[in-house]
Amino acid sequence: MQNLDSTFAALADSTRRAILMRLAKGDLTVMELAKPFNMSQPAISRHLKVLEEAGLISTTIRAQERPRRLETTQLKKATDWIEKYRQMWEKRYQVLDGLLEELQTMQIKGDQ
Repeated sequence: MQNLDSTFAALADSTRRAILMRLAKGDLTVMELAKPFNMSQPAISRHLKVLEEAGLISTTIRAQERPRRLETTQLKKATDWIEKYRQMWEKRYQVLDGLLEELQTMQIKGDQ
């Protein structure tokens, strides 16, 4: 559950979500990741550290570069957790829909 907490905490920030979206297109270095943001390279590095600690990205070493890569395992766990609750609420809504239909049918019969 701790991993799930850190995943959702990392995803709570719009800059980090934007970084993940960019990494979904391919590996990027810190400088490449920092380009569209109006913030310093150290600020981007702090965001990357949070993402890496949450297991959402990893760093590889390629000569002088250290590109970041999107890691999908933690995102899958978060999606699975959300899906479980979506299914639960869907079932509850179906029960409510059935109850509403039954009440409407009773009202129509009572009006006749």
